[in-house]
Amino acid sequence: MNGKIENFEITGGRKLKGTIRTNASKNGSVGLLCASLLNKGKTTLHGISRIEEVFRMIEVLESIGVSVKWIAPHSIEVVVPKKFEMANLNKSSALKTRSVIMIAGPLIHSLKSFSLPHAQGCKLGKRTVSAHIYGLEELGVETKVTNKTYKISHQKLKPGEIIMYESGDTACENLLTASALIPGKTTIKFASSNYQVQEICFFLEKLGVRIEGIGTTTITIHGIKGAVNKNIVYYNSEDPIESMMWITAAIVTKSKLEITRCPIDFLELELYKLKKMGLKFKILRSYKARNKYTDLADILVLPSKLEALEDKIESRPYPGINIDNLPFFGLIAACASGQTLIHDWVYENRAIYLTELNRLGANVLLADPHRVFVNGPTEWKSAQVMCPPALRPSVVIMLAMLAGNGKSVLRNVYMINRGYENMAQRFNSIGAKVKSTQD
Repeated sequence: MNGKIENFEITGGRKLKGTIRTNASKNGSVGLLCASLLNKGKTTLHGISRIEEVFRMIEVLESIGVSVKWIAPHSIEVVVPKKFEMANLNKSSALKTRSVIMIAGPLIHSLKSFSLPHAQGCKLGKRTVSAHIYGLEELGVETKVTNKTYKISHQKLKPGEIIMYESGDTACENLLTASALIPGKTTIKFASSNYQVQEICFFLEKLGVRIEGIGTTTITIHGIKGAVNKNIVYYNSEDPIESMMWITAAIVTKSKLEITRCPIDFLELELYKLKKMGLKFKILRSYKARNKYTDLADILVLPSKLEALEDKIESRPYPGINIDNLPFFGLIAACASGQTLIHDWVYENRAIYLTELNRLGANVLLADPHRVFVNGPTEWKSAQVMCPPALRPSVVIMLAMLAGNGKSVLRNVYMINRGYENMAQRFNSIGAKVKSTQD
């Protein structure tokens, strides 16, 4: 963070070609960093994304006394201190990542009381932390919300039966780490079964915690007594949202592109919807991720003529179209013949950002804060656009710029750097022309 603003100059209208590999998961990286606080031994994590969201979380952890050391380009070593120094918490970094609340679950096992600042992250409307607060309450944790902080305290932790207030990913991860070291059986009902939640479950199993129902909406955690003090090694798996980005890039540029290491279980419905729209693709091979649990596949996407679906496209907690993949469908709908209703029921601001595609030639009509009508096909054109304050819509605008003939400028790409690594270089490696500039 040098204070300068980074922009992307994109020369569009070029075909993508070759093979691109899916990187390790952003959300998995952040979740594993938080979960590593449970282990008093040395935790080695492979497949950690070098992105702004991870850098901010590392700054937070280091400020409270955690040793975080990069031992390879995507591998880190984490060692927790004997005592967490919460008074030194880096508030500036904490405020830049909504994920900071996820350290609450692990920290309750070391501290009777502490405070965390209200976090920010993407601006997607009202995003409450009620699921975190209510769930922790069932484990004996009290959270007082002030104007600027969450004051977290407890007298005695207890196992419990938690009914999730909403099926949130980060809330579920927080409750998993909170219940991991509470002796006895804790059940989380209406749990998220999304990829990053499964990742945390697999990691906790590595620590010695027995978990039933991984990948379902009822998870049972058999908490263990006492601190975990092990030297462990864990591999984070790949990011299905990034795989979907590459699939969308191939679609919008009408390119033949092979995407490797795609977490197929978390893309099957997306691919089936795309198949019904007319997308031609092939599954080339299937295999396991390095974590030995996640199923991966190599996917070849072929240039295709798409037709709009008769039904609306909306997201759902897994198994459903991933909430983070929905903006990509807004862009894909703009490439298809006909009209598509995109319903983003989760966030009351995010659908609005899809109207920015109109600057690039799209025909996107805002119905209300949650719904847009997208009319296609689109003849993309170049333009200058400021990144909206949300990760996935920012990437969607970048992909549209790849399709439009001429030179486009995407300004202030910090939001993209929060979740994606070396975007300009990686797109250039498959035939795009993206130049990073600074103001």
